[in-house]
Amino acid sequence: MFGLGTPELIVILLIAVLIFGGRKLPEIGSGLGKALGSFRKGIDDVEETGQDITRSLPGIKEMTEVKGKVDEVRKITRFLRK
Repeated sequence: MFGLGTPELIVILLIAVLIFGGRKLPEIGSGLGKALGSFRKGIDDVEETGQDITRSLPGIKEMTEVKGKVDEVRKITRFLRK
């Protein structure tokens, strides 16, 4: 987790308690959790929209099939070269 070990997390938690106090930490944690959830939902929406756009473009299905066949041929030629 970003190279943070237990001692580092304890120090960060102690600093947070000193700065915000014990009563504010649950509110801050809740707000942070909601913000992260909202951010993740936004990312998922963008990914879904991108997939919808690519599915609606003409020729995408055919291009995907051709790419699959080309990949199969590459695997076969690598196998034969060995």
